[in-house]
Amino acid sequence: MASEQRIEKLKAMIANDPSDSFSRYALALEYNGINEPLTAIELLEELLKHNEKYLPAYHQLAQLFGKMNKTQEAKKIYRSGIDLAIEQNDEKEAKELREELEELEDEW
Repeated sequence: MASEQRIEKLKAMIANDPSDSFSRYALALEYNGINEPLTAIELLEELLKHNEKYLPAYHQLAQLFGKMNKTQEAKKIYRSGIDLAIEQNDEKEAKELREELEELEDEW
């Protein structure tokens, strides 16, 4: 299925269930995949407004900010994601987020 078809399907799923965090996350990934990072960022930020406990969104959002050289924003999101991962007892994700944050801090 082409990205445009997946995007339309995901939009329909969100219209049917506005609280569907996974579909919002997947939609952001699709937009990032077609090189529309600003739309992806907007969608991830909106997702976190509605579901601040959706851990994968922190990881993707921080990575996007990092790629766009928005270092301070990326660091803030990484730190929030680390805190949430610890709260959720997700040591693997906390470790990955820490490593990416350290890499970003080493670069800047």
